[in-house]
Amino acid sequence: MSSASAPAFALSEFSKPVDAAFEAKFARAAHIKYVLQLDAHKDTIEYQATEHLRLSAIYWAAMAMDLMGALSHMDRDGVLAFVKSCEDPQSGGFGGNAGHDAHLLYTLSAVQLYALFDAMDRVDVPRVAAYVASLQRPDGSFVGDKWGEVDTRFTYCALNLLGLIGRLDASTVAPADATSAATSCGVIDVPAAVRFLVNCRNFDGGFGAVPGAESHSGQIFCCLGALALADAVSASVDRDVLGWWLCERQLPCGGLNGRPEKKEDVCYSWWVITGLSVLDRLHWIDGQALCAFILGAQDPADGGISDRPDCMTDVYHTYFGIAGLSLLGSPGLERIDPVWALPVKTVRRMGLKSVPYAYAD
Repeated sequence: MSSASAPAFALSEFSKPVDAAFEAKFARAAHIKYVLQLDAHKDTIEYQATEHLRLSAIYWAAMAMDLMGALSHMDRDGVLAFVKSCEDPQSGGFGGNAGHDAHLLYTLSAVQLYALFDAMDRVDVPRVAAYVASLQRPDGSFVGDKWGEVDTRFTYCALNLLGLIGRLDASTVAPADATSAATSCGVIDVPAAVRFLVNCRNFDGGFGAVPGAESHSGQIFCCLGALALADAVSASVDRDVLGWWLCERQLPCGGLNGRPEKKEDVCYSWWVITGLSVLDRLHWIDGQALCAFILGAQDPADGGISDRPDCMTDVYHTYFGIAGLSLLGSPGLERIDPVWALPVKTVRRMGLKSVPYAYAD
């Protein structure tokens, strides 16, 4: 499908305003209490089973709190001390918990937490940049850690990280005889990274984890985010084709799925509509129906949001549900940037370049 054959419908068919009574339905106080009590249940199987991703879980919790205007309720010094404990002294990256191997995913969570708590002065910029650069392969892709898994998620992590620490603009194509020197200086090959992402694009307009892999909303978020950071969306994507694939993820219940023939899940309220925001196609879905679906997955008594109504809550879906509500423009929530995955106020405080059509002043 080309731009000329984009879906023909009036904006009013898909774009509905978020319910004006949102604040009465959103269990803000319960969600704040839920997040603050997460670390108090260390004897549960859920807590122990998520030991390997604790750093990202704290990022999800802190983001949920900040979007609700309650970040000051968290123990800033305790969070920052934990982040520091996850740093790998050899590589310069961060693991998911203290003593765990470094990985790009958790290194991004660490730096995002430093950004969120206005503590970027604690980041060892040269070492983090060199760690990121050491994980790029000759074809432009990135591995997540020393074990060598390739995934488009890691390209997004790499470009986001370098952008946060002010090293993305310094990256360029490294001469073949200077690769080691470029890596040690934290320089990556951005054009090669873009070419790898484009090679992961499918006939349906979506993106997979690697070339030839099935299109998936989560991978589309990563690829679009990385392309946006590299200022390469317009040259790499047909906005209407990909926008149509993404808006087709909305089901009659109002929720979104990650790929065709799958169930709805609250987390796709982030993975799908971030992409639509970057493409300037967010008006192609029914925002009011999606808002109602997310609110229906709340636990209004004990707080937290689950993957779908009547399921068990967790911090992952709590954050992504609130992030989705933020992107929908729900009143009383801080706005979130769909590329940086940080509050707009943080992006602006840091002087980061934002997607111009993602939110209005």
